[in-house]
Amino acid sequence: MTTRRTLLLLAGSGLAAAATGCREPAAKATEAALPDVVLADSTRGLLRLFPGGEQRLGSAVVAFDGAHVYARQDADLVRFDPATGATTRSTALGGGWLPRAVSADGRACALGRTPAEVRPVARARTPLLITGPDGDREYDLPGVIEPDAFTTDGQGLFVLDWLPANAPETYRVRLLDLTTGELQPLLTRNKVPVPAGAEEEMRGEGRQAVLSADRQMLFTLYTHQPGHRHTRDLVSGRPGNAHAFVHVLHLTERWAYCLDLPHPFGEGGMDGHALAADQHRIAVVDLNSGKLAYAGPSSLTVEQVVDVRPAAGATAALILTTDGRTLIGGGDAVTVLDTAAHTPIARWELPAPIKGLALSRDGARLYAGAERRLIWLDATSGKRAGQREVIGLTAVKQVL
Repeated sequence: MTTRRTLLLLAGSGLAAAATGCREPAAKATEAALPDVVLADSTRGLLRLFPGGEQRLGSAVVAFDGAHVYARQDADLVRFDPATGATTRSTALGGGWLPRAVSADGRACALGRTPAEVRPVARARTPLLITGPDGDREYDLPGVIEPDAFTTDGQGLFVLDWLPANAPETYRVRLLDLTTGELQPLLTRNKVPVPAGAEEEMRGEGRQAVLSADRQMLFTLYTHQPGHRHTRDLVSGRPGNAHAFVHVLHLTERWAYCLDLPHPFGEGGMDGHALAADQHRIAVVDLNSGKLAYAGPSSLTVEQVVDVRPAAGATAALILTTDGRTLIGGGDAVTVLDTAAHTPIARWELPAPIKGLALSRDGARLYAGAERRLIWLDATSGKRAGQREVIGLTAVKQVL
């Protein structure tokens, strides 16, 4: 729930290719044919990398699973199928609208007049535009409102309501009813309305967000939240002072819950943390302290914390594989753990610090971002299979 969310907004409108869906030849330094389609962030905006070259998509927003992309192209909002690069929809827009969030089914997009920022600028009111199968609907909302995620049915939009509006410092997650245009508090995990005065107000930045395996919940990792009090603390009167937690947002049942992470999670740098989830577990790594926590996606409680190799100052990446391994990226190496035994079974060295990890859909290839290049490895042996030069690459996002 944050403008820092790595999968939500990939800016670069001023660097977009002038023609919609413009394709460029692969870089001359390409050493092997790219076997998959990869979405990557860069200083040039969102990139769609494919076997024959790259496609710059401009100011774009990507669905959490990477299945849909909306991009601003000149005066149009264009929906792309990222697997093929084909335009699947184009809508004429007035000036100034920027794509900010996309529904899970790809049929709706939320747009604002301001780009995503770590902390938004003060303003008295916020205009939002929702474009979708029911046509365009514009809203004029009081205060500083930032789009976050759609409900599963597409009838609601979770937003960040920043307070105070004249000097935004904290925010609460609320629901915009797209039928009535009203802002509402969320439900608790027990599916009852949050009592008046008990809505959580958060500080800081979210590190990363991922969907649950059943696509019903959105998990967002927060760190550095001194003084934060959960709704359950406000209701019970407990002081509360979480330094790191996973914010759980149920996209269908419309409730929220905070899964607290134990000390020392959140004490070190934010970039040293990473999040992953599958049908069996939620995992969070903290490379600053060398800790890895596993939680249950049903119980929403931390069930185990194990030691891993620390990498102070490194940017963390984390993947859970279907064959029972945990891949931890940090610095210039990937550490492979046996998830059941919690023991390291391999370490794969890379030529430069890692900028994101992503698995191919068949689980056969592991992609790693590095300085000016995309590298792919055999996901079983770790043997390097190829690389491509990617100018300005900052993070690998999705493999399609």
